Amino acid sequence: MKRRENLMAYLDWLSIWLYLLLVAIGLATIYAVNFDDGQYFFDGSLPHMRQLVWVGISVFAAAVVMILDYKFFSAMAWPFYAFMLLLLLLTFAIAPTINGARSWLVFGPVSLQPAEFAKIATSLALARYLTSVDVNLSQLRSQLIAMALIALPMGLVVMQRDIGTALVFTGFFLVLYREGFPATVPVIAFYVGLLFVSTLLFGPVTVSLAITAVLAFFMVFIIRNWKRLKIRFLEIILIYLLSFTFVNFGVDMLFYKALQPHQQSRINVLLGREVERGANYNVEQAKIAIGSGGVLGKGYLKGTLTKGDFVPEQGTDFIFSGIGEEFGFVGSSLFLLLFMALLLRILWLAERQRSSFTRIYAYGVASVLFMHFLVNVGMAIGLLPVIGIPLPFISYGGSSLLGFTISLAILLKLDAYRKLVLR
Repeated sequence: MKRRENLMAYLDWLSIWLYLLLVAIGLATIYAVNFDDGQYFFDGSLPHMRQLVWVGISVFAAAVVMILDYKFFSAMAWPFYAFMLLLLLLTFAIAPTINGARSWLVFGPVSLQPAEFAKIATSLALARYLTSVDVNLSQLRSQLIAMALIALPMGLVVMQRDIGTALVFTGFFLVLYREGFPATVPVIAFYVGLLFVSTLLFGPVTVSLAITAVLAFFMVFIIRNWKRLKIRFLEIILIYLLSFTFVNFGVDMLFYKALQPHQQSRINVLLGREVERGANYNVEQAKIAIGSGGVLGKGYLKGTLTKGDFVPEQGTDFIFSGIGEEFGFVGSSLFLLLFMALLLRILWLAERQRSSFTRIYAYGVASVLFMHFLVNVGMAIGLLPVIGIPLPFISYGGSSLLGFTISLAILLKLDAYRKLVLR
């Protein structure tokens, strides 16, 4: 009994209250974007009532997490990771195609997306691996294994044609960077992204000529400064060959094979390669709804565009537009600050840990939430292409809410035991 009382005292209640407030905002917004004057509020078939059921399930799951011993999560990190990989593989055999992706397991009226829980498994597996005695992220072997832990579930999600969820896994590289991963990785990621966008905009021939010209310049510069520089010609040639191959073959394969037609169209619109109105209709309507809210908004349940169903997928991918229309710039800003407060609180919890396992896991949770937050809000205001990704704790969806709740509950459980950890 005393141990349970200590646990309650050590729980970070600020994080819990921020979580509950965000979930409440989510329920209110889901109700608003599906509001109809003639509907019965307690109709169990309505989205906000179904979401309320998932809130109850999520809270129950969080309570179960609190009952478990804190050592359980470290001990079960590898089995849980392996189980989630098998579950992701299982979707290829039995999952139906929903919105162009085979990423949902359907059990009667209940649908679950294994990728949402694979994020938790990856966070735990990374924390377990990086706290192993023989791991040193300055060594190539440790770097490759750490990247493989991220790449395995990410690759399976890509094969399910769920690019939005797969993109979230790139956030785990922020965890690796915090733990001493070389800064060359984000530089390489930026370079690859630059090649990808440049090739789509200017074509492979133009980009190939450009990187050849850059190579020639650097070769002349290196030859003239050979004594001062310690750069190998073979490394430069290898980078050039890989760049040339990616520009002429990889971009085409990634864009036309991995992405679905509607995703290709949205990227084309964002880059100005396509001006067809229908290709970017969702974003146009979301931006109009947000802009129509003005400074203070139209008021709760008074959003004309929201009530008129002008914004497609407003309860999921574009739910931020409902907040923008009904609460305006001030309300949207307060919401963004509230979400940022939770992210900063998680980072603060991470840095106060005595256990490196808990610290790494906390950064994993923060990275996943940040990627969801960044991409969802970014695509709602037209800064990022629409790839279909929920806003944590806000968007309609049981799997995402359950996954986010469990990941946060595990962190709070581990944090509550920080004074008992000697490591």
